[in-house]
Amino acid sequence: MICRPTCVAALLLRRWRWPFCVTRRIPRWTIRQTADHSKRVESFPMNHLFLKTTAAAMLLGIGFTAVTPGPILADESPALSTTSAPRVAAGSMIAAGQYLVTIGGCNDCHTGDWAETNGDVPVQDWLTGSPIGWRGPWGTTYASNLRLLVRDMSEDAWVTMLKTRADRPPMPWMNVNRLDDNDARAIYRFIASLGVRGERMPAALGPDIEPKTPYFLLEPQPPRRLAAAAAGQDENH
Repeated sequence: MICRPTCVAALLLRRWRWPFCVTRRIPRWTIRQTADHSKRVESFPMNHLFLKTTAAAMLLGIGFTAVTPGPILADESPALSTTSAPRVAAGSMIAAGQYLVTIGGCNDCHTGDWAETNGDVPVQDWLTGSPIGWRGPWGTTYASNLRLLVRDMSEDAWVTMLKTRADRPPMPWMNVNRLDDNDARAIYRFIASLGVRGERMPAALGPDIEPKTPYFLLEPQPPRRLAAAAAGQDENH
């Protein structure tokens, strides 16, 4: 009995009428030893169906090899095929936004008690801002309540802001400006999904204005001040 794949291959070749699909027996030559120890050449028939089946299997194998795709690498995934810039791929835009907010360090400044709790802050309390200022030669800046900011801003305006804004430290605008548009939209949608919560944070102050709130001092300290502070600690001990 001929197996089904062989029948299919034979039928394909018979239908295509390829040059080697002949209907007669093809001789295969061999040398046989006779009874008187002489040698004579004999022909043994080789069924043409064998040739058809073998050729079909080879051709079908080559065809499958040619069209079988290779493994999809992370940088070649369909989610990244529409742009040359790298961006995050996730099950949803909101999930991608939450991931970007977490690993991008947004909570470090924009979520109260993030550092103090080692990041153990419920998601519903994220990104409501902080009233503790960051003071340096540029003045004093505050981490804004991003949930209120997103409420008052369209998604397109948000993307434009992240791509073009240049402002005072410690916000790393030079890095944020390089964010892919899709990632910027993912962050917007995640923040919007949290809903409105909290109050507005204080406005930024100039370098000559003393803040009325607690603040972190971000400026280089001269060695003599450090030495004096160390000496004072020694005297206290």
